[in-house]
Amino acid sequence: MTPTDEILAIFHARGAGEYFGEQVSMTEHGLQAAYFAQIAGSTPALVIAALLHDIGHLVEEVPSDIADWTFDAHHERVGSQWLAKRFGPEISDPVRLHVPAKRYLLATDAGYFAKLSPASVITLKLQGGPMNAQEVLSFETEPFYKDAVRVRQWDDQGKVQGLKTPSVGDYRELIEALSAPGD
Repeated sequence: MTPTDEILAIFHARGAGEYFGEQVSMTEHGLQAAYFAQIAGSTPALVIAALLHDIGHLVEEVPSDIADWTFDAHHERVGSQWLAKRFGPEISDPVRLHVPAKRYLLATDAGYFAKLSPASVITLKLQGGPMNAQEVLSFETEPFYKDAVRVRQWDDQGKVQGLKTPSVGDYRELIEALSAPGD
């Protein structure tokens, strides 16, 4: 099975589920993040990173009700590891860093907290809250940290009920073009 076929199958099997306290499904959320990446004129790799930033939620079982979350599932690491077997670091690393990017933005942007959805506020507590000064400096040494911040911002935007976007299948050619050689 190609990475494209795997991704389409995962979204088909699990993507229709509610996106943890938001007004959109998991699929709608990923599609909206990718849509916002596209209209921002982003690179193809960042469009796919935005589309797949929450793949870790879809490849691993987590409670469907956010109120049942008692620990952080580290979906960004799970997703990044899964993606790294299929794509290069220009896709997997922004995914790995999109939760730290939330913590980074909270530490560096005084207005960022007001942009978080109620569900993101709940998960923030499990994810460690805002970064401290040392964590900020460390995060800024990551080669893809700026890309991760952009993915995070599209993640925050991608929660609009009823927004019309391209379908997952519309990304088939782009996913195939960006898949790691040999996949």
